Amino acid sequence: MNPKLTKYQEKQLCSFLGKVKLRLLYKASVHTFSGTVFHQICDNQGPTISVGYNSSGFVFGGYTSKDHDVAKNGQFIHDDNAFLFSLKLKNSVKYPVINFPNAVKIHHNCGPFFGDDFVLMYDNTAIAVSKPGSHYNFNAAEMHGNNLNLSECEVYKVEEFITLEKPWRTILWETERRAELMESIKLYKPTISSVGQARVLLIGPVGSGKSSLFNSINSIFRGHVTSQAISGSSGTSVTIQFRSYSVKDGRNGKPLSVVFCDTMGLEEGRDAGLHEDDLSSILKGHVPERYKFNPLAPLQADAQGSQQTVELQDRIHCVAYVMDTCKVSVMSTKLLEKLAAIRKSVTLLGVPQLVVLTKVDEACPWVADDLRNVYESQYIKTKAQEVSCQLGVPMSCIVPVKNYSEEVELEMNCDILLLSAVIQMLRFADNYFDDVSDQGKQD
Repeated sequence: MNPKLTKYQEKQLCSFLGKVKLRLLYKASVHTFSGTVFHQICDNQGPTISVGYNSSGFVFGGYTSKDHDVAKNGQFIHDDNAFLFSLKLKNSVKYPVINFPNAVKIHHNCGPFFGDDFVLMYDNTAIAVSKPGSHYNFNAAEMHGNNLNLSECEVYKVEEFITLEKPWRTILWETERRAELMESIKLYKPTISSVGQARVLLIGPVGSGKSSLFNSINSIFRGHVTSQAISGSSGTSVTIQFRSYSVKDGRNGKPLSVVFCDTMGLEEGRDAGLHEDDLSSILKGHVPERYKFNPLAPLQADAQGSQQTVELQDRIHCVAYVMDTCKVSVMSTKLLEKLAAIRKSVTLLGVPQLVVLTKVDEACPWVADDLRNVYESQYIKTKAQEVSCQLGVPMSCIVPVKNYSEEVELEMNCDILLLSAVIQMLRFADNYFDDVSDQGKQD
């Protein structure tokens, strides 16, 4: 169930309310235009924002800080904080309640009901009712263009952001720190002389931002936002080939000692997305460059085209699970089972693993306002803890980032998070090399 509200519109609504986030509860195109169903889903949820859309392009609705409760059918609810609104590209308008005792009304056959002035989904239909003046002063033409036929209706639960007294991880947001991180990555060399570059495998569900993660890291060292790896939004994996990407120090610079390996995205079904058998072949170094994935027929180690002779430098030295912060709570059981099986395979081969949480700005509007809030956001910490439980990885193995998506210029705070993630990957790769060295000494 995807919100119709754009990120910009959500930000506008949040600006009316302070430090809050919105969680979609009800969507008429999914749940039907029914006041009865609205009450079944949205009653006793606390503060809510109700949003109506019409075919004329108007976006409008109302907020109440009180519960909807069908048990109070026919009653008015006192609410000093209620308001109606109209969202526009510029100059969005807020209409505060003027008659507090009658701010909200409960009707079992209607959706959100604001006094006697404004109703969404009147009498179980896709119709709004608008009669300004008694409890709210608003201009009907300005608010909804006098078009009361609803093309969509959504209700969002309004949740307060809980900020942490102390950040859950300390980080320096300074240009000097950015320069230090870049220099450390430039100077990095694997601890085993026969290996020229640490190979980091990116694994994640479709749309999590694997390819965008490499592009973002590459952009930092190129000095501008670039897009070498194919990325984008799709219901299926954009990446269909096995690709390894080196990061270059500048346009004509030498490749750094780290390679990012991109794979097909994970999907729910066994016959869709990256196959677990292909993953095993990748980890062991058997999959050749530009190998085209086939979910129905994974590459066999002895098959034609498979790399038969494999050196340590061909293997994967660190695995990074790339997870969309916004979708952590809605991953299906099948996808979680697939991730668990993959994690088990990786563990058996002794490859260190960490999790990169992408899209933290989309998950938390407070972080979107200022990326430096990422480690002070209780919401982001909760999502990291949720991933920790789902995948069985410690919190120290989880790093939040923001990929470059809409931007055309680099931004220091975004770079610092991305570079910090790379440093962790290289440290984990060093753990792999240490294990190999220790094993060699024992042999």
